[in-house]
Amino acid sequence: MIRNVLRVALTSAAFALLAACAPAEQSQPSDKTSTETKQAAAVVPRGEGFDFYVLALSWSPSYCEAEGEQANGQQCRAGRPYGFVVHGLWPQYERGFPESCPTGNSDVSSDRLRSLYDLIPSAGLIRHQWRKHGSCSGLGQDDYFKVLRAAREKIEIPKEFKSLESYRTLSPDQAERAFLQSNPQMSAASVAVTCDRRLLREVRICMGKDLAFRACPEIDRRSCRLDRVVMPPVRAR
Repeated sequence: MIRNVLRVALTSAAFALLAACAPAEQSQPSDKTSTETKQAAAVVPRGEGFDFYVLALSWSPSYCEAEGEQANGQQCRAGRPYGFVVHGLWPQYERGFPESCPTGNSDVSSDRLRSLYDLIPSAGLIRHQWRKHGSCSGLGQDDYFKVLRAAREKIEIPKEFKSLESYRTLSPDQAERAFLQSNPQMSAASVAVTCDRRLLREVRICMGKDLAFRACPEIDRRSCRLDRVVMPPVRAR
């Protein structure tokens, strides 16, 4: 009988221990996720003085073809076949945008330029983007270009646009859908395709200050209205 009593007591104690542990085990994943989310958000320096960003990705072959002899040689010369490159990261208001804000550091050093060529293959464009747009981000150069890189790294370029060996004709909606399929967290309200005459020029993606995708009606209203656009091939010129 003593054995039975002990067995019952031990069994009850075991169930009590399991019951006490269960809630703690269930709560651990959500606590961990919350911590990771906060840590990820803290990594991106937070700008001030505007509402959101537009990350503008330029189809480099369109720029080079449209500008011809006036195109930037560093970006368009033979042997440098770029596809989508960063045009800029632009602070925006819900309507309009700030530009060319006062800054104590208007130049960009040679070391910094070299560190950005994988994103923006033009020293002149990097300098221009800092003076016109980065200066209005409420961030210093280090943090602004850190956010620019983080924004670009958030985007997966569709495989069909990573290597284009011949001219391609498509609708702006097709290009937009390709980006949506490659970036499932992105919504149609946060991306716009722009064109210049017959050429697809840019894909513009709207992000909050934390780089979360967000809607931007004003940007969407300026999207391409052509039925078809052309993407020149990625190749040496």
